[in-house]
Amino acid sequence: MGILSGNPKDEPMHYGEIFSVWQASTVAKGAISCYQAYLNHSGDKELKKILEALIDQAELEIKECDTLLTDNGIASAPMMPERPPVKLEDIPVGARFTDAEIAAKIASDASLELVACSQVMGQSVREDIGALFAKYHLTKTALGLKILQLSKEKGWLIPPPLQVKRPESINA
Repeated sequence: MGILSGNPKDEPMHYGEIFSVWQASTVAKGAISCYQAYLNHSGDKELKKILEALIDQAELEIKECDTLLTDNGIASAPMMPERPPVKLEDIPVGARFTDAEIAAKIASDASLELVACSQVMGQSVREDIGALFAKYHLTKTALGLKILQLSKEKGWLIPPPLQVKRPESINA
């Protein structure tokens, strides 16, 4: 098999893998900055715990993706400056994100991240990269479920139109 046999870590990354790993690292760096701001805006303790878990996950992804890039001689995007903590009361009411808005945004992010992880898994030739993004996919699935459950509990979820009455079956 030649160059693509043996230990996957010794195999070269193809351009799609390089871009996907670089992009995942860059998106995670942006997510940390955004979620730190959301922490300042959130008043709900459970939502804050989910935001902290999302930040922890993003930090792990940055570490693993940047290591993968560095080991393959590729520079990663720089980290954004850390946001200082701010008291919720110091943010003017009209400038604050509500907990419902934050929950909707992080739910949307989780959904998009699942698709991105699936895409990387599908395009990867290196088994270690596919497995890494399968791990991220699993974690993001669990976090997305927590966001959904919290949104339902708190009444933040705005469901799409629901089919309450189903049409009668016609037996032909």
